[in-house]
Amino acid sequence: MTSHLTKTTSAEEDQIFRLLRQLDLAPDASQRVTAAAIGISLGRLNALLRNCAERGLIKVSERAGPDKRPRFAYTITSQGAAEKVRLRDTFLARKFAEYDALHAELTGTSSGLSPLKHRTHPMQNNLSPIPELYVSYESAQKLKVEAGDLISHDLTPRQTCDLELLMNGGFNPLKGFLTEDDYNGVVENMRLADGTLWPMPITLDVSEDFAQSIELGQDIALRDQEGVILATMTVTDRWEPNKSREAEKVFGSDDETHPAVNYLHNVAGKIYLGGPIVGIQQPIHYDFRGRRDTPNELRAYFRKLGWRRIVAFQTRNPLHRAHQELTFRAAKEAQANLLIHPVVGMTKPGDIDHFTRVRCYEAVLDQYPGATTTMSLLNLAMRMAGPREAVWHGLIRKNHGCTHFIVGRDHAGPGKNAAGDDFYGPYDAQDLFREHQEEMGIEMVDFKHMVYVQDRAQYEPADEIMDKDDVTILNISGTELRRRLSEGLEIPEWFSFPTVVEELRKTKPPRAEQGFTVFFTGFSGSGKSTIANALMVKLMEMGGRPVTLLDGDIVRKNLSSELGFSKEHRDLNIRRIGYVASEITKNGGIAICAPIAPYATTRRAVREEIEQYGAFVEVHVATSIEECERRDRKGLYKLAREGKIKEFTGISDPYDVPKNPELSVETENVDVDNCAHQVLLKLENMGLIRG
Repeated sequence: MTSHLTKTTSAEEDQIFRLLRQLDLAPDASQRVTAAAIGISLGRLNALLRNCAERGLIKVSERAGPDKRPRFAYTITSQGAAEKVRLRDTFLARKFAEYDALHAELTGTSSGLSPLKHRTHPMQNNLSPIPELYVSYESAQKLKVEAGDLISHDLTPRQTCDLELLMNGGFNPLKGFLTEDDYNGVVENMRLADGTLWPMPITLDVSEDFAQSIELGQDIALRDQEGVILATMTVTDRWEPNKSREAEKVFGSDDETHPAVNYLHNVAGKIYLGGPIVGIQQPIHYDFRGRRDTPNELRAYFRKLGWRRIVAFQTRNPLHRAHQELTFRAAKEAQANLLIHPVVGMTKPGDIDHFTRVRCYEAVLDQYPGATTTMSLLNLAMRMAGPREAVWHGLIRKNHGCTHFIVGRDHAGPGKNAAGDDFYGPYDAQDLFREHQEEMGIEMVDFKHMVYVQDRAQYEPADEIMDKDDVTILNISGTELRRRLSEGLEIPEWFSFPTVVEELRKTKPPRAEQGFTVFFTGFSGSGKSTIANALMVKLMEMGGRPVTLLDGDIVRKNLSSELGFSKEHRDLNIRRIGYVASEITKNGGIAICAPIAPYATTRRAVREEIEQYGAFVEVHVATSIEECERRDRKGLYKLAREGKIKEFTGISDPYDVPKNPELSVETENVDVDNCAHQVLLKLENMGLIRG
């Protein structure tokens, strides 16, 4: 389905490349100046201009001249900018092949330069500039006007992260979102169609309706969530992927407990689009702007300081003393300078927000020697893909100028699967990285599991302690740290820095002082609203935090009055409830929600949104459908049985019974006060209210 331009000879392609490059550099130059710059006659120039205009590579418009003779202006289109990038690569590949042949003729040996199609092992050293996909400032201003008339796609947060790293070279050698051939190669064997190593599908997923609204070969504008045009894309491929196959090959499982598999099946669009992009401007970040560096900015920084060996430390968690010791040892082992390179894009649901984490990083930077350590933020949308993710992270750090990369135990692992087992083995990521590191051109430094040896008052690698039976070994797990924070317990100085703990306590006060959401779900007539009202009164009697009830009927009346009862509208209604509840939770209040919420995927999405800010307590009101129908004060079940109400939960529409709710309550032969008291006891047990 990929569109192809008319076949031309290599000499003609060289001339077209030189012409497009010259028009980009000097768009307002006269024809005579342009012809002289690329070394051709005026007649040949006019022929090239006609050819490029017919193929949609340039746009021709009249402009005023010094006399009455007609003058023309030539502007590169987004398609032309993409073609210029393609022709540049073709031109360079041929020149390197010619150089290699000449080198062999003169010396009898190959030059050792890798062909362009295998750029994973770079031709340049780690400090030379790498290709970006942005056009010049002048061309960007013109393209922005032109793109205003194109069909637009509003990027999701994950797509915006991907686009930024495509444009600034972080995803080099990719020139856009993957084509179908490249996607199939990446999914099946971690390689693009031309053989280049690349482990992660970088795809533009869209809805069926949007995909049907465009033609192959058409340019579209890519906008951020504020409507700002960031780039244009020439759509060369459109296909419906086998997402289960993608999940099995990339993530090792089609288990939706994995956050990326859940995203793939329940969030991402059904259709993928592929094609080259032309960068107009980078996404705007208002936070930590001095810490956000592109690959070329970091390479220039390393070049300025004379750094030649740089080891990168990837993290999505706050830095504690064990991490400091680990990074010290890694830099010493690699005899390299240290780049702390935390991810501030999308990480695992439930992770500490990046604002808090960056404040924690800045609080401990003075614990590192300034002459050998720096920190930069990476706006990456993680997939938590374990072994493949480790290789991907290595390639990204190579593009940022690093020569070494720390790979941890269970690197980028998402935790447990539905069976309670780890998705990946503890050293699978290190094994896969080691297998490909020579081709990648970046060396792995093994993550050492560090523990505190109390007798020697220092951190040591756990597997290097020879006298384990004679010393006291201390360690605090992530789960234990979260418990101590939530309960306001002491966090010892041997484990973390006081400044880090102070920042964490600001964002994560004791649970009894945090906001939270109680989310009731069950059939219509199960008693959700009645129990929710009783719980609200009991919590208001206790005082301390504002309490808001978001009952299904009340929300339908005031927030979702225009919605029907289709699956799409039910999902939208629950997501609206979830959004309001997340805002209440974020601001320290208590939200009580009592919708039917029949679909497990929607409840999970609401949980993930709320758990960024506080606890989510799912309460399944497990009243049987028979009992609900017996109660049926509104006569709804009778109307549903008669077919007068379509898509009625439990009758003509399914209800996904919660598999692991925080609490399940029975209402048959149990009074309301007792049910509400069960919820209170659960909240007390979870530390959300004080006994």
